[in-house]
Amino acid sequence: MEIRAISWEQTIPLRQRVLWPSKSLKYCYVDGDIEGLHYGAFVRGVLVCVASVYFTVNKAQLRKFATDNHYQHQGIGSKMLAYIIQSLKDRQVEFLWCDAREAAVDFYKRFGLQISSDRFYKADVPFFKMEVAL
Repeated sequence: MEIRAISWEQTIPLRQRVLWPSKSLKYCYVDGDIEGLHYGAFVRGVLVCVASVYFTVNKAQLRKFATDNHYQHQGIGSKMLAYIIQSLKDRQVEFLWCDAREAAVDFYKRFGLQISSDRFYKADVPFFKMEVAL
């Protein structure tokens, strides 16, 4: 597996297929995609996991973290998040946060993120804000 920077355009098909399969590709665009950092994990040259990071001063927001269904539960997402966290520390980013799907809360807790909000919904999907000081 190889993790590397990719363009925001490369993230869109996988975002849509994994996170919002019933929505259009346009729904999966994020304001700030052009300025954000985007990461991809490749297995035998195939893009199987994407994640995007958006910055404000010394804070980073993780968004649109998606692993192809056929590659989930194989440690790829864990390696990706560890890579991103180390990259943020190298950039001296002090704080990471995300809106985590309720189903992914335990995954993020393994990386030190803690719930910092009440449950909220996006398109009927339950989320929590989670955060960690780096």
